[in-house]
Amino acid sequence: GPSPHGIKIRITMLTKFESKSARVKGLAFHPVRPWICASLHNGVIQLWDYRVGTVIDRFEEHDGPVRGVDFHLHEPLIVTGGDDYKIKVWDYKLRRCLFTLLGHLDYIRTVQFHPNATQFPWILSASDDQTLRLWDFQKRSCLSVLTGHNHYVMCAAFHPSEDLIVSASLDQTVRVWDTTGLRKKQLGGPAAADQGYPGMTDSNGNRGQSAAAATALNVQAELFGTNDVVVKYVLEGHDRGVNWAAFHPTLPLLASAADDRQVKLWRMSETKAWEVDTLRGHANNVSCCLFHPKQELVVSNSEDRSIRVWDVSKRVGVQTFRREGDRFWILAAHRSQNLLAAGHDSGMIVFKLERERPASANGPGDKLYYVRGRELFCHDYGRATGGSSGVDVPIASLRRVGQQAQTDGIGSGPRFLSYNMHNPTEGNVLVCSEVDGGCYELITFSLTNAGGSVTDGKRGSCLGPGVFLGRNRFAILDRHKREIVVKNLNNETTKRVQAPLPNVDCLYDGGASGRIILRADDRAVLFEVQSRRVIGELTAPKIKNVVWSPDGSKVALLCKYGVVIANRQLEQLCSISDTVRIKSGAWDVSPSGGTSSNLFIYTTLHHVKYCLSTGDTGTIRTLDNPIYATRVVKDQLFCLDREARSRVISIDTTEARFKLALANKKYGQVMHMVKHSRLCGRAIVAYLQSKGFPEVALHFVRDPQTRFRLALACGNIEAAMESAFSLEQQQGLDGKARDVWGELGSEALRQGNHQVVEMSYQRKKDFDRLSFLYMLTGDSEKLRKMLKISNMRNDIMGRYHNALLLGDAAERVAVLEASGNLPLAYISANLHGLVDVAERIKVAIETQEGSVEGLMDKVPVGTKKGGRLLQPPTPIIRGGNWPTLEIKKTTLEDLSAADAGDEYEEEEAAPVADTAGAAVWEDDFAAGDADADGGLGGAADDFDMGDDDDMGWGDDLDDLGDDFGDDTPKAAPVDEMAGLNEISDDAGFQMPAAGRPPAGCWAANSSHAADHMAAGGASSAMQLLHRQIAASDFSVLKGSMLGCYLGSTVSLPGIPGSGSIVVPLMRNDASGHPGNDSLPRTSLNLRTLVTGIRQGYRFFQTGKFNDAKNAFTEVMAQIPLTAAENKNEASEMKEMLGICREYITAIRIKAAMAEAGADPVRSTELAALFTHCDLQPVHKLLALRSAMGTSFKHKNYIVAASFARRLLELPDMRSAKNADLRMKATKVLQKSEQMARNEHTLNYNENAAFVIDCKDFVPIYTGEESVKCSYSGSSYKGSEMKGHVDLTDGFCTIGVETIGLVTGK
Repeated sequence: GPSPHGIKIRITMLTKFESKSARVKGLAFHPVRPWICASLHNGVIQLWDYRVGTVIDRFEEHDGPVRGVDFHLHEPLIVTGGDDYKIKVWDYKLRRCLFTLLGHLDYIRTVQFHPNATQFPWILSASDDQTLRLWDFQKRSCLSVLTGHNHYVMCAAFHPSEDLIVSASLDQTVRVWDTTGLRKKQLGGPAAADQGYPGMTDSNGNRGQSAAAATALNVQAELFGTNDVVVKYVLEGHDRGVNWAAFHPTLPLLASAADDRQVKLWRMSETKAWEVDTLRGHANNVSCCLFHPKQELVVSNSEDRSIRVWDVSKRVGVQTFRREGDRFWILAAHRSQNLLAAGHDSGMIVFKLERERPASANGPGDKLYYVRGRELFCHDYGRATGGSSGVDVPIASLRRVGQQAQTDGIGSGPRFLSYNMHNPTEGNVLVCSEVDGGCYELITFSLTNAGGSVTDGKRGSCLGPGVFLGRNRFAILDRHKREIVVKNLNNETTKRVQAPLPNVDCLYDGGASGRIILRADDRAVLFEVQSRRVIGELTAPKIKNVVWSPDGSKVALLCKYGVVIANRQLEQLCSISDTVRIKSGAWDVSPSGGTSSNLFIYTTLHHVKYCLSTGDTGTIRTLDNPIYATRVVKDQLFCLDREARSRVISIDTTEARFKLALANKKYGQVMHMVKHSRLCGRAIVAYLQSKGFPEVALHFVRDPQTRFRLALACGNIEAAMESAFSLEQQQGLDGKARDVWGELGSEALRQGNHQVVEMSYQRKKDFDRLSFLYMLTGDSEKLRKMLKISNMRNDIMGRYHNALLLGDAAERVAVLEASGNLPLAYISANLHGLVDVAERIKVAIETQEGSVEGLMDKVPVGTKKGGRLLQPPTPIIRGGNWPTLEIKKTTLEDLSAADAGDEYEEEEAAPVADTAGAAVWEDDFAAGDADADGGLGGAADDFDMGDDDDMGWGDDLDDLGDDFGDDTPKAAPVDEMAGLNEISDDAGFQMPAAGRPPAGCWAANSSHAADHMAAGGASSAMQLLHRQIAASDFSVLKGSMLGCYLGSTVSLPGIPGSGSIVVPLMRNDASGHPGNDSLPRTSLNLRTLVTGIRQGYRFFQTGKFNDAKNAFTEVMAQIPLTAAENKNEASEMKEMLGICREYITAIRIKAAMAEAGADPVRSTELAALFTHCDLQPVHKLLALRSAMGTSFKHKNYIVAASFARRLLELPDMRSAKNADLRMKATKVLQKSEQMARNEHTLNYNENAAFVIDCKDFVPIYTGEESVKCSYSGSSYKGSEMKGHVDLTDGFCTIGVETIGLVTGK
């Protein structure tokens, strides 16, 4: 049984990875990589990456279970031993078995490479044939057979540093063997010469002994063993077979585990070994044990389904981990990390015994407080010298309180540290640990004399970390009641505050005095303790830590697999996720550069990454081992490693600073970085394109193909042309180059730059398009050239088209004649009055035995269907280039604005920039700007669009035409291929910025469907209704929606000959034009709804139930498209919605009562439910009167009495006009109380709370399953109506959870 002085604390395991597989019999950690090899009972060997939880490889050559496995320390080798008596050596890079070692005669239990395998290429194996064997895996031969055990040898292991081997056997002994002799022989020492070992040479280089002698020696070794390895000790003490034995890594200690359910500790000296103690506690065979590589602990596991941890110095059990239903078989420990692995019946687990994050907290200024071992230190970054990160100043020693805290390595150290930033006069630190379920210690010390005058000893129990609320207050979470306890610095409770939501399990700093962040399930809640109000809330799964920015404006919530960044009100700014666990994070505190409190650096197991509040993220560098970031200044990351030693590593945050500058519109800084930093690569180019800044990428991209794409993306025709020429030179005029000119032509055409279009078509040899272009621009001269070209090319259709575009009838006739279409040529010549030609053709036709008779009859002339004379249209502008479409250039292109350096401030709402910007653009892209702007000179640069959201241009682009003739000098005629004109730089025209159409503002300013509908956005209005109230059948809403659209504008007749003027009507223009904030006036308002409801009441009162139902249904269809002016109106609308629902339900029940008629049970039930609709008092009276009569008539006296009572309680019953009804109700009550029974069993209980099922009209009692319509609020029993249209309103889907009715902006 458990030892009386042992303590066993049942805690959850820190599982890093868990696999599901067949029974795991052997385990080995890779010495460096995050890999673990598991050999299984089904003969498969799996190689896992435990960091990401994937199988990297499988090796399947063994026949039967594989019990032993080990990694080579330096080579890519694995050794395995199985029940097929074979030892196999595998190369995991080549992914195959290299060779097999044969010799054992029974199952192989364990295999191991020598710890110094480069010097000693040995493998040690233990087998059920009662021997151990040493093999040379380079020579692939057996070195030695160790005999002596007289039962199965269950395990064998090398000592990590000495010439010793330990083995454990079912003969109840543990043996320690000395391999000094073999080592000397291998290294060619004196022992080797005496033995005459085969393969060794003497000093003269002669081979030792004959081959026959060598064979004889091998046979002798096989039968009797050799004296190279001798038994040093035989340890006897176990009462049953021993399953495992292991050396301590440094001390002369051994541990053994046996079927007598005990773990024994042994000590060795030079001459003898003896038993030190027995660790009792396991309830079944102990299958494996080992010493923890870093702590004074023994870990053992057993077939009793538990893993136990023992304190070596106190020799007691300190921890137990149990598993339901799986027996444990094997343990493994990582050489350099605090990782353990255990194999069991259904897989394996990789786990740690304690968390390795050092407890730390940033103090004021450049200080960091942290715990190493049992000491609290203050690390001063301000005193950093050359290589160091600062100076450590010890503050206090932490006392060990509680039984568990006496043992290191099992999670008893401090977990959390909080520093009181609200107290400038002295230092207060809360140190929290998880000992005994959670406890804290408050340490107070002087800030001037660190290490002196320390007061501690103020302790208590808590859950998770404590948080300072103010200068002299701190809060902890009560472990049992889960309430927030506020204490003063004397550790006296001053207040207890109930948490705003249940199952809160952790408190974090709230970023300001009096505030805390509470963690509950997957939510974080910002809570103000004094006013007890929730300020903000967001969802973040598995929160591990909270890091506030230095200025308190932002907070990063570190989750297990992600980071959520929020503002000081805990409103989410962005969320990023990662595939690997996140370890720590810190905000940049650089004094300059604009990154402070904007750049968040976080670390994962193997990477340093960054995150911006815009959601941009990236990797900065890799790490060999996990570190915990504490502070970031410029390109230095200060951190603590797992041993709590302060380190500083260099990082390159250029990419992050670049993205931040771009996001903050600091264009000067962006351009400075583009020119002076090594920013390149496809990722940055793609990023700039996705953010809409292709012109920045143009500055540092040199590849012509990419430059071409970017230039087209930002509409820079000159840069695109330059790249197209380069590509043409590289590739020649093959298909690809032609495609490039085609794309360039399309973009130039879009901008209206027809001279570039012409050049593109010429280079692409696109004759048809070229002809059409010349026709449009009225260039008859070039059209004639095109005609000649098509003549030369014998292109009949081309000739005909060009003749048609030129309006050259004679040429058309000639083409028709040449192509053999003589009848068509004759008709054409006749119609165009070419009499001589017509005669000639007539002769030609007749010589070919044809006839021209009746040909002209086929062409009716002068009628509507008749022919017309085709003449090419007259072009509007013949002069130079066309007015081109303005291509908006951002501030980024105007490099004259780009101040170098970090001091660059954000632009003011910039006045119109200097027109010299155009010249800068020219210099930068080595091409004239003139033609791109089509004679507008620098106009494109005259707008600083940097901060302008307004993407649209005004509607009246045609007006530009007038300005061209006046302000701009005419372009000189140019030669055919030269392309482009010269224009002066100081063109005076500046175009006003375009406004936004009212409809655009309406849709942008409101989330109300009516406003979107008024703006003409029917699809977005329907989408909003679908999202907000799950509307699905819009035919019901069609009338209201069209009303909104038509009612938002008024049409004024214009002057004769012009169209009407449409004037938008606005509801928020009472005090002046609202500008961009305008909202439309809608046709529906509260008065409309009130009128509809009143009409419904009138119809209901007079018994016209169908008309009443139609009136209420119409109001229901109008409410979603009515915008409320204020909160009162909004609440009134929601009240009306309820009224409509209740009355429609009541009317539907009334109809069902008429159908139920003869059925006494159903008619009574329906009458009863009718009284539970929330109607006006006067209508309630009618309902109760009817229900009382129905139930009394059917002899259901109990319910009749209840209706009579409710009727008599109504205030209206006191009036004189209801005297008869009052008397009748009193009589019914008396009679019912005398009879006091119900004739029928009714599905109606007036004493229980219920709502009415709007389909079957039965009660839905509290707790019963039901679904609701999120708009009308109608309920339906069960879930069969889910996804159907609501029967009350007729247009919303039931069972969809939405935000509900939105009543206004």
